[in-house]
Amino acid sequence: MLKTVKKLLRPGYRKLRAITQELTGATVSFPIARHDHELIRLGTDYGGWVFADDRRLFKSVIVSCGLGEDASFDVEFAARYGADVIIVDPTPRAIQHYRAITSRIGAPRSEAYSSTGAQPVAAYDLSSVAATQLRLCDKALWNENTRLRFYAPNNPDFVSHSLLNYQNDYSAETPHIVVEAITIEKLLALHGIERPELIKLDIEGAEVEVLADMLGKGIRPNQVLVEYDELSVRSARSETRIRTTHQLLLDSGYALVNREGNNFTYVGGEVVTGGREH
Repeated sequence: MLKTVKKLLRPGYRKLRAITQELTGATVSFPIARHDHELIRLGTDYGGWVFADDRRLFKSVIVSCGLGEDASFDVEFAARYGADVIIVDPTPRAIQHYRAITSRIGAPRSEAYSSTGAQPVAAYDLSSVAATQLRLCDKALWNENTRLRFYAPNNPDFVSHSLLNYQNDYSAETPHIVVEAITIEKLLALHGIERPELIKLDIEGAEVEVLADMLGKGIRPNQVLVEYDELSVRSARSETRIRTTHQLLLDSGYALVNREGNNFTYVGGEVVTGGREH
């Protein structure tokens, strides 16, 4: 029954998926902290994210892991804040999508966004985005610099691969490709960045290992946006992994200020508000 519901909803919206998870008991409750941050949302219903509006985001560098075929958040963020976005994704279709986007740099939107997770590149408004603002790292973010299996989704229409293969009970036997993996420490060093203002992690389960590595090394972005993909496949193992990571973020000084389905927004320290840069 659940598979039928998911199929009917696909590609759907994250809000609809969250409702499905609530109805099936597949959602774990995490309290939202009281806060005074001004939250905004950029991107499509499928690929958008909520975060705290902060003056330090202007002309900043952020890390966005997990491109797929919906770069709406990355493009809109780069345009709004004049920021550089380091996009991390080794998925072949994501790389193709990135190349199609960069071939249109400077062009205005000529199509509406799709309601699916696959956006036509003509739907992106790239008129105020420079080529240098969108940089691709075609590696998988992980807690080691190594080579790993990158497991294909069960449905060939889907784009997102997974290092963990949580969709198949963490099996090592399903179809995969082999990709280069890189740590956040090495990624930042390659780009000459001490600390990004914001990091977004939509990396199909690998966020648990990546966040433990990042925080263990003292790397503290002001904001952490993370999709806990394993909440979609409820098990004692997945819930333990997510709860441990959530507590690690809280212990590291972050507060959970928003949740949208499996997408969590954490803010650490003070957010600088007031006034706008253009």
